[in-house]
Amino acid sequence: MSASDWAAATLGVAVAVLTGGLLVVLVLLTATLRNLQRSIDELRVESIAAVEEMRDLAREAAGEVDRVGAVLDAADLVGQRLDGASRLAARTVSSPVVKALAIGTGTKRAVRRMRNGERDHTSKPATQKPAASKPAAAKPTVRR
Repeated sequence: MSASDWAAATLGVAVAVLTGGLLVVLVLLTATLRNLQRSIDELRVESIAAVEEMRDLAREAAGEVDRVGAVLDAADLVGQRLDGASRLAARTVSSPVVKALAIGTGTKRAVRRMRNGERDHTSKPATQKPAASKPAAAKPTVRR
């Protein structure tokens, strides 16, 4: 065998080893790509489910925001009505006509009590003694 035969044989063996190595790498690469494809499919299924769930949650949140907005609008309307009512009450109570009517009513009551001989309910005269046989019936007082 000559040197060129040895070189050709060595080169043939090297090419065969490299070809075998490339085949092994190609098989491993194919297996890795299949695993990658399965992972992508699983991720796609999970992400679609997650996106659908997020859409549902977003719809629910939008509905809740609308409900809260309606509640806040109603509360604002109630607050405005209360402000208006309190302003009206303040104007009514501070009106000079109301004050004059109150003084007139108080004066009328005082005159009526003086005519009927009634006394102030807060202080009792020391000279009166309750009857022993019949307790004094309390006259109901109507306050207006």
